[in-house]
Amino acid sequence: MNDALGRRTMRKAIWRLVPFLAVLYGFNIIDRANVGFARLGMVEDVGFSDNVIDWGYGIFYLGYLLFEVPSNMLLRRFGARRWIARIMISWGLVSTLTAWVIGPVSYFAARILLGVAEAGFFPGIVYYMTAWFPAALRARVVAWFMLAIPLASLLGNVVSGLIMGGMDGVLGMAGWKWLFIIEGIPSVLLGVSVLFLLPDGPRDAAWLTAEERAWLEADRQREDTRRIEAGGSDKLSALADVRVWVLIGLYLAVAIGTNATGAYLPKLLKDSFEPIFAASGAGAGTVYWQVGLLSTLPQVASLVAMPLVSRLSDSSGRRALIVLGTLTAAALGWIVAWKSANPWVALAGLSLAQAGMMAVLPVFWALPSLFLGGVAAAAGIALVNSVANIGGIFAPKMIGGFGVGPMVGVMAWGMLMAVLAWWLVERRVAAAQAHP
Repeated sequence: MNDALGRRTMRKAIWRLVPFLAVLYGFNIIDRANVGFARLGMVEDVGFSDNVIDWGYGIFYLGYLLFEVPSNMLLRRFGARRWIARIMISWGLVSTLTAWVIGPVSYFAARILLGVAEAGFFPGIVYYMTAWFPAALRARVVAWFMLAIPLASLLGNVVSGLIMGGMDGVLGMAGWKWLFIIEGIPSVLLGVSVLFLLPDGPRDAAWLTAEERAWLEADRQREDTRRIEAGGSDKLSALADVRVWVLIGLYLAVAIGTNATGAYLPKLLKDSFEPIFAASGAGAGTVYWQVGLLSTLPQVASLVAMPLVSRLSDSSGRRALIVLGTLTAAALGWIVAWKSANPWVALAGLSLAQAGMMAVLPVFWALPSLFLGGVAAAAGIALVNSVANIGGIFAPKMIGGFGVGPMVGVMAWGMLMAVLAWWLVERRVAAAQAHP
């Protein structure tokens, strides 16, 4: 990485791949989470209760859980270009067709199908990146890619508010219907573009010279060999590695928090600021716009935190300690949001919580590829993402059914205990390596 050829090759790969992948992921986030905003209209128009919306939001992860690992194995078999295109086109179509749900059964079916269609996208991209970027850069590269989450949430909430308020009644359709249509079609079009723009691997990258391709393939092969020696290369080695299961526990805690925020942030803000909205005499369209604007503040905090924390992680190498610090900040933020009666202070707490939860993710996803290689990396990354996302099934119910308070305690302690477990495992591994 210190030679001119390596720096030039990495610079090309980063600029050619990461922005494009981030755009794809941004629409993935929008199409998965826009039901959190659509609930503001669906509850009134279709007659859904918040309970129905919550179950639909969470049931999405059933498809994820069942098809995540098989999808990553198929990506490895068929290549990233064709498989990512298939995922995007199918999820875009399902998301668009959600505009025509007419009751709980069709709504639940649409959410399960969306999970099946989407399964494998995120872990597939994380695995795909291991073919391009070394461990020394990976947290920063993943951070730049995952900036799509706060950017998509920031822009998506504003755009969703405009669509809900401005398109309501156009062609006789409610604003929430237009929300699914307008935000689903771009995913289909982007999926088609993947077939022409995304190379399967370095050897297929026409924008690299022959010398650059050879350097990159040799560099990735050396690192993959070291990972295989450290943790194995088959699917069973990923299942048997205790570090994979500690990562699952850690990510489960984060998944509860991020999915609870995605499902309920617009409603929490609307309810918290209701007296202020009422005093201003704002109409429904204006309220949607104001809620969308307020929803951007936690995402702005995440945009600041993610690149800073990932750079610190790569430069210091103290990933376990950084994970501990960011999740501690997230826990404190949730407690502030829980205890404060002032809506602005509560929003500040939510912003801190969101920044902590989002900043930990690039560091987190740099961890599996440090000790897994080959098929084990594909299986292990997918396993962590699928099992831990069970938290997405019941996270909305924790707020909807019990309120913020009980969720805060469980989540804060869960985060801290998961990080402690990871730290203890790393100490044991380091001791074993020092005294074989």
